[in-house]
Amino acid sequence: MNNIILCGFMGAGKTAVGKALAKVMNYNFIDTDELIEKEQKITIKEIFEKYGEQYFRDLEHEVCKKIADMEKTIVSTGGGVMTYQRNCDAIKKGGKVIFLDASFYVICERIGEDDTRPLFKDKAKAENLYNERKEKYKAASDIVINGDMTVEKTVAEVLKLFQK
Repeated sequence: MNNIILCGFMGAGKTAVGKALAKVMNYNFIDTDELIEKEQKITIKEIFEKYGEQYFRDLEHEVCKKIADMEKTIVSTGGGVMTYQRNCDAIKKGGKVIFLDASFYVICERIGEDDTRPLFKDKAKAENLYNERKEKYKAASDIVINGDMTVEKTVAEVLKLFQK
């Protein structure tokens, strides 16, 4: 097995679980959004403002192709990555995709009043997007795990699956 790719909605725990999993498994950790910002030397918000969403989605796709060539890496994907078939096809060449299926209620609890997540200023729109993406995450994943658990329990669950 090469990589473990974590997908799910914002607040599902992809980054927290990914970092903890990488530490326990002695794997590298990559967050697709952070990698794009590092390579472009500007924030994702600035990329959207200056160049538009399609440009960002193309950058995202290039990152997915790079990830497929990596080894021993835990990947936390941006919320929209696995909603595009071309990204799913590219990234799945390099590992197994796990959907952290957290309930919208738990996601709201985790995000709280975090103003770095503008999508959550309008909870109704956020919930519509959550519902829209949930089926896409399921379709893109090899494994679905309950994302409502603590980081420690989720990591233990993933380790059980991959130590068989």
